[in-house]
Amino acid sequence: MSSTARLAGKTALVTGGSRGIGRAISRRLAHEGALVAVHYGHDLGAAERTVKEIEADGGRAFAVHAELGVPGDADTLWSAFDGALADRGADGALDILVNNAGITVPRPLADVTEADYDRVFAINTKAPFFIIQRGLARLRDGGRIINVSSVATRVAFPAIVSYTMTKAALDYLTLTLAQELGPRGITVNAVAPGYTETEINPTLAIPEIRRRYSEASAFNRLGQPTDIADVVAFVASDDARWVTGQWIDASGGAHLGV
Repeated sequence: MSSTARLAGKTALVTGGSRGIGRAISRRLAHEGALVAVHYGHDLGAAERTVKEIEADGGRAFAVHAELGVPGDADTLWSAFDGALADRGADGALDILVNNAGITVPRPLADVTEADYDRVFAINTKAPFFIIQRGLARLRDGGRIINVSSVATRVAFPAIVSYTMTKAALDYLTLTLAQELGPRGITVNAVAPGYTETEINPTLAIPEIRRRYSEASAFNRLGQPTDIADVVAFVASDDARWVTGQWIDASGGAHLGV
């Protein structure tokens, strides 16, 4: 850890913080000095590994469990968060909330079932909405809310239409909350990744898809989780105190020519 860590003394919660982009965000915020709550829904082993990685790097973290997309998920999450902080002798307040957890539905409109639609909205849109609602009393003035969106909301992408709709709704929530919470000095921004290399994207094992996704970027490569985490860390810091209500493209210039 750097002795000039920008987030020293801060507490952060990262939903879906144990794998992929969320794992990179958790590690980066901890590297900047934050105490990080690494949320997971099903994979305890992944959460424990992420916490151990953070601690091995000299950071501080703990795992919190709550299945998202089910009734009472936000209350379950905050109860777990409160209990974990109490066990550590902390005061229960929060400085940084990163709504990263999400699922995709890789189906065009004709193939999306009502169950698909309900589930993707429950996890990607409803859960962040109520996590924020229930968490505002814990969020300190001057805090940060960062919603992980998608570059897909900027271009037509019929293959994942229901997923993209959930992220577009999150974008509007970002804009509205920035206006509402500004008087408290809380910034609210969306960070939008593009094609990113994570272990939970099996299509990247197909050479043609990998090539096509890489070529979509102005840099002719896939994004790495750390590329996204670095942007989130900036938005979470005091360096971004004058940035709010923004949709920040973190796609490596994907589809700039479209």
